Amino acid sequence: MQKRFRKPFTAGVAAATIAAGAWATAANADEEFILAHAMNTDHVFHAISERFMAELGDASGVSIAYHLGGDLGDWVSLFEQSMQGVIPMTLTWASSDFDKRLDLIYLGYIVSNWEEAKQLYGPGAGMLDVYNDMLADLGIYAVGIIPTDFGSVVIRKGVGELPVNYPDGPGGMKIRVPGLSIAVDRFNSLGFAAVPIPLSEVHTALQLGTVDARSFSTAVETYTLRDVLEANILTNDYFEVAFWLVNKAWWDGLPEDVRGNLQAAADTTIAWSWDEAERKSNEFLQKARDAGINVIELTDEQMSAAKQIVYDNEWPMMESVVGKDIMDKIRGVVGIN
Repeated sequence: MQKRFRKPFTAGVAAATIAAGAWATAANADEEFILAHAMNTDHVFHAISERFMAELGDASGVSIAYHLGGDLGDWVSLFEQSMQGVIPMTLTWASSDFDKRLDLIYLGYIVSNWEEAKQLYGPGAGMLDVYNDMLADLGIYAVGIIPTDFGSVVIRKGVGELPVNYPDGPGGMKIRVPGLSIAVDRFNSLGFAAVPIPLSEVHTALQLGTVDARSFSTAVETYTLRDVLEANILTNDYFEVAFWLVNKAWWDGLPEDVRGNLQAAADTTIAWSWDEAERKSNEFLQKARDAGINVIELTDEQMSAAKQIVYDNEWPMMESVVGKDIMDKIRGVVGIN
């Protein structure tokens, strides 16, 4: 069968298509299925999607309708639509609105560099099984974990004095955080005043001064917001990974050979994505510098102080949610008691 790798439909056509078809419940390999994510063409999600479709080639027995840029919903909506079976496959982040244990993926200072990140999250590292035990309760399955980048704090233009003595300097500065309790607690404990704001409203919030800073900003996102930003503090307080999700009922219902082709292409793509994600991180951080953003690196002492605050406050809370066994495994990898 001929595969059609297509660019996004218009929103109206997409809505009609979804309404007309039971995408996730159909186990017929002759049907086209949707692959969607919420990011633009600069993001590693797009590079991964294109690589995946190229890896599949013409012999996989599937036809993919590719939607990027959030034309089928933001990242939380895509997570939920995968649960519901509306969208069979998506690249998105963990939404703890549906299971508090998924906040584990946002745990602060779990890794400090790309090598440690790959050791924890890379192919064969074991964390995929940990997360799939949780995701199974929601009717979804992760075919892999996708690396994106380290998250940092960015400061809007016009703020004046920057909190360069981080973590001692915020002084109650209002900072945008995603709508996650772990994010609110982290940045309150680091001396900011955390304000949950949806990702789609971040640019306006910074532009209008609703907040003076933004957390969880990767290099690509910093560059995207360059017109309203003055500085990027490389706090690297968490390593952002995403899930390559499929609806479990749809996945389990596929013919074995088709499912095998999809998994093999995903595995190859994810292995490639580690170098690509790190390359994009370095590229867009330099682009941010070239655009006039002051990129500030923390000293070893500042980084250690920030880590200790997170270890003392955030990690015990997370253990109460996910259990001692999982946290002991992570402590062993990170090398802390």
